[in-house]
Amino acid sequence: MKINRSKVVIVGAGLVGSSTAFSLITQGVCDEVALIDINEERAQGEVMDLRHGIDYLNRNVRVKIGAYDECGDADIVVITAGPPPKAGETRLDTLEASKKIVRSIVEPVMKSGFSGHFLIISNPVDIIAQYVWKLSGLPKQQVLGTGTALDSARLKSFIGDMLHVDPRSVHAYALGEHGDSQMVAWSHVTVGGKSLFEILDDNGRRFSRVDLDQLAHETVKAGYEILERKGNTYYGIASTAVGIIKAILYDENRIIPVSTLLEGEYGVHGVFCGVPAILNRSGVKEVIELHLTEEEAEAFHRSAEVLREFVQN
Repeated sequence: MKINRSKVVIVGAGLVGSSTAFSLITQGVCDEVALIDINEERAQGEVMDLRHGIDYLNRNVRVKIGAYDECGDADIVVITAGPPPKAGETRLDTLEASKKIVRSIVEPVMKSGFSGHFLIISNPVDIIAQYVWKLSGLPKQQVLGTGTALDSARLKSFIGDMLHVDPRSVHAYALGEHGDSQMVAWSHVTVGGKSLFEILDDNGRRFSRVDLDQLAHETVKAGYEILERKGNTYYGIASTAVGIIKAILYDENRIIPVSTLLEGEYGVHGVFCGVPAILNRSGVKEVIELHLTEEEAEAFHRSAEVLREFVQN
């Protein structure tokens, strides 16, 4: 009798990679977590630290140093390696450096016989996810980026604070680039099943100063603000990545806005963009195509064109 063990490999043992590993282990999401990093001493230190907390967790997750030739039986390989943007830079400015790093990762992973899912966190995530898809030769549904999943969570947090409700009761999506050109599908924002527009109209006096454009701007800039204050962002994206991993490993059919290849959805062809998608054991089972307003559709197309320009260069 064969007992299948779920295995997640994380490439990059920096703050994002180690936080993702910590979140996987504390939640007991999988049977095994392996860390790979060019700095083997750093990776070994993270593995030791993570192992020493197992006694107080609800599951004995195996944590180990990984190697590329051991990726053949992995369910998911998470790529976090890449340079963060420097002061004054956007995520797009890190593209060339990220591509070199990612190529050095994907090629040996694929040589191992890997046939699972790639989850990309490295920025600029939409373009890097598309690059990994082309390098790997895997089906499009098996390569995805975290996309606008974290942006959408930030947006829901801001709306929840504004309305004094639990952000988990808010349904809202940031779409397009995980970056400066992203947009918000305001026509589809609901709170407890009620349209945000209706809530604002019904409570005009309470919310007379609400500026939706400012909320969208704050969502875009949230990552940069965290970067300025503490040097990097890692808890939010780690939790986001683990939510995506759980949806895949547990075959949840959960809808999360991830970066995936569009082939006509939203009128866009041949570009990885952040859009809501059904995630299950197959990866991206289906893209959810929202009926955007004309203004929203134009904003989404502009964002997609920003990404297309960088993909073609």
